[in-house]
Amino acid sequence: MRPDPTPPASPTALPGYAATGRIDELRATEYRHLDTDGQVYLDYAGAGVAARAQVRAHHDRLLAGLYSNPHSENPTSVAAGSLVESARRAVLDFFRADPDEYAVIFTPNASGACRLVGEAYDFGRAAPLVLTWDNHNSVNGIREYARSARASVRYVPLNGPELRVAESALVAALDAGRRSLARRWGRPGLFAYPAQSNFSGVQHPLGWVELAHQRGYDVLLDAAAYAPTNRLDLSVVRPDFVCLSWYKLFGYPTGVGALLARRSALARLRRPWFAGGTIRAVSVQGDWHRPMDDESAFEDGTLNFLSIPDVDFGLRWLDSIGVDLVHARVGLLTEWLLERLATLRHDTGGPLVQVYGPTTGAGRGGTLTFNLRHPDGTLFDERLVAREAAAAGFSLRTGCFCNPGAAEGAFGMSRTSMRQRLLAGVDTIDQYLAALGLPTGGAVRVSFGLASIATDAERFVDFVQSTYLNRDVGADAPLPPRLRC
Repeated sequence: MRPDPTPPASPTALPGYAATGRIDELRATEYRHLDTDGQVYLDYAGAGVAARAQVRAHHDRLLAGLYSNPHSENPTSVAAGSLVESARRAVLDFFRADPDEYAVIFTPNASGACRLVGEAYDFGRAAPLVLTWDNHNSVNGIREYARSARASVRYVPLNGPELRVAESALVAALDAGRRSLARRWGRPGLFAYPAQSNFSGVQHPLGWVELAHQRGYDVLLDAAAYAPTNRLDLSVVRPDFVCLSWYKLFGYPTGVGALLARRSALARLRRPWFAGGTIRAVSVQGDWHRPMDDESAFEDGTLNFLSIPDVDFGLRWLDSIGVDLVHARVGLLTEWLLERLATLRHDTGGPLVQVYGPTTGAGRGGTLTFNLRHPDGTLFDERLVAREAAAAGFSLRTGCFCNPGAAEGAFGMSRTSMRQRLLAGVDTIDQYLAALGLPTGGAVRVSFGLASIATDAERFVDFVQSTYLNRDVGADAPLPPRLRC
């Protein structure tokens, strides 16, 4: 945090902001559609935004050539296959991954990448699953595969108001029961965690990859929230599995993600089924099949061959702007917004904003999660904030963001209160919250990204201040029921 406790009136006054001016130029040209009808986009953690150049490139490619199923052998299929392989090389180049060490498997999204690992990993009594509380549900769901294999599942809790993980707690979880089992069977386990929290913006140490490797674990790194604004160099940090969604990085295409996997780890996976495109040969009468011996063994059916080439263009587009430049801009906006929100106090002296996670720019990304408080300290319902923000033209996120562990840590939920037997007969999210005694069902999340500018942050602060400062509890219109978390 800057030594001056009073943040400047605009992020543009921050040291270093002018050096990120290229993004303002791009916003006025390639991303000018973001400013249509006075909208303000603050949900980059949910999805990035596409540049006009990306849309043009897709359009021009489809009109200039003819492409067909890469599984065929004809000129149009060869053309499609060539573009898919070019995209694979682009992914490896962007993440500085050695093609002899890493393979790129195209998936529908990061969730699909997580599922591929979960369903095929050789879990067992000697091969546990260790996870941090702070994980997206697509990573949490891997525990169902582990439990079905009778593997131990261990969670590492969050510590303190910044919602970080104590490394000592992680080491204890990794070491629990490992030494005798490893000597007996020599099998690894799997440690899964996010490089950046999609709830709090906390950036967990990439050094944990080597820490887990030293204890015999494979590592799944969820980079979906991290990669859009941070450089991930796989020549330095070498997780066994990396899960990504491309629309999070640059908005388009949707429906395409990737699993980057070390070839040595990939060779240990055993898929529970096969599909078209994943096998070299199969017999119905003989009841046998032989999988492909490369990454295509994990790509079910026909790839999205008309959109995967857009990944190649998107990575080159992001590289031309510079991930470091995006990182700098997002960091400046995040720190300014945190400082500015901290200055908002009711006439009673109480704070308007309660942030969950780090309250400075250190060790965090551009995702801020918080709740708003009335002058008497009670919380504004996040559904009310969602409704009023939408009416004012803001695109943001409310809820718990598919990250229940971070939410449980933020809201101080105890393990006892979360016992399933205590929630018997609870059918709806609102009943669930009532049973837990929670004042609200989640929080408000805003996030910055590639095309964010100072005006986005300034307008949001003005909205929060003018709408909620010194606003007492009132009789608001009925709110819709919560449908999911």
